[in-house]
Amino acid sequence: MFRLGEMQALEIVKKVDFGVYLAEEGNGEERVLLPAKQVPQDACQGDKLEVFLYRDSSDRLIATTRRPKLVLGETAVLEVAEVSRIGAFLDWGLEKDLFLPFREQTRKVQKGEHCLVALYIDKSARLCATMNVYHQLRTDSPYQKDDMVRGTIYETSREFGVFVAVDNCYSARIPRRECFGDLEIGREIEARVLEVREDGKLELSPRNKSYLQIDADAELIMQVIDEFAGVLPFNDKASPEVISREFGLSKNAFKRGVGRLLKEGRIRITENRIFKVTEEEAVRQNQDKEKKAAEKKTAEKKPDRRKAARKKGGIHYEEGSNH
Repeated sequence: MFRLGEMQALEIVKKVDFGVYLAEEGNGEERVLLPAKQVPQDACQGDKLEVFLYRDSSDRLIATTRRPKLVLGETAVLEVAEVSRIGAFLDWGLEKDLFLPFREQTRKVQKGEHCLVALYIDKSARLCATMNVYHQLRTDSPYQKDDMVRGTIYETSREFGVFVAVDNCYSARIPRRECFGDLEIGREIEARVLEVREDGKLELSPRNKSYLQIDADAELIMQVIDEFAGVLPFNDKASPEVISREFGLSKNAFKRGVGRLLKEGRIRITENRIFKVTEEEAVRQNQDKEKKAAEKKTAEKKPDRRKAARKKGGIHYEEGSNH
């Protein structure tokens, strides 16, 4: 039985001017054509060839020795070759582009873009692409907790979070509580494994551990303050919604970043603003610190006059004395 959309070994049962006919061993009645330009030069009747079966532009079953970029049961990132009124067509390495119907698109795609897809057989027994890849993803990844991974976002949900195909083949999710920043369908991201679930699926975070992430968050906050001309119109008591909108951070991450900047003397906080410390202010702060440090050092060097007076007028006993 021929398997559409898969690689399979078939036997050459007849040679003709325009190619060879292939069949399963012991079943010469059902045949499929392998065009002449695909036939190896030294191929003979009775030889077996590894081929891929699909339908050509005339909707006829045909074989090719090329392995496409995508077969049944796999996922792959393919380039959009064309967009028409009925859907998109993807370059998958064969002469006939792969059809991606509008109804199988989780977002509208444009020519030249890349999208993560799986292969399926439609009701007319034709091979088509779908961006709904959830059920095609594997759950046997080699990754463990705290590993850093890369993947493609293929679906988003307000209730469940953001769904990611790690290495474009393993099932993963960013929980809603970890969803901050630009997490759009089609975007490739780097993330940290929070947990490997019992079913093998991965829970991810696009952020590093807090103590490793804090420097990057602090620099992001400074960048946004600069965009506000050095004066942020709210402080670290702002609502989580405002912080997420302006920075793509959680409130806790924002407060940690602000704390780092405050400790470094790069900002000052008022009741309803955060100000960037100017160069002049920074110079004055350093001068004040140096002055206080010098005063403290001088104070430590000054002798204690009362102690010295007691020592001068008092009686000192030597060890071993009879007094």
